[in-house]
Amino acid sequence: MTGPMTDEEFEAAVGDALDLIPDDLATLMSNVAVLVADEPPAGEPDLLGLYEGVPLTERDGWWDAGSLPDRITIFKGPLTRHSDDREDLLDEIAVTVVHEVAHHFGITDERLHELGWG
Repeated sequence: MTGPMTDEEFEAAVGDALDLIPDDLATLMSNVAVLVADEPPAGEPDLLGLYEGVPLTERDGWWDAGSLPDRITIFKGPLTRHSDDREDLLDEIAVTVVHEVAHHFGITDERLHELGWG
């Protein structure tokens, strides 16, 4: 890579990746916090992103009322180590963000792989 990406640049790249989500889907994202962390939980060193919550497809009508937000966490360390250069890193960030947002909509890992977003 041509030099490390700063935390600010990485967070901006995550924001840019969120902007790739079509407006009609983005407006359906309900009660979701998108976070950036340096490293994933212990024991998961290669985890690029993590969705924690209840997918929209599994929620009851009253579920959102007063509930904590779902969380999507994007992990800088593994993404940086997994990428060959800055352009590759930007692509990996975009794929990871879309992948985790898809989980919010109830799309499984298997289906994401079929669609090319694995």
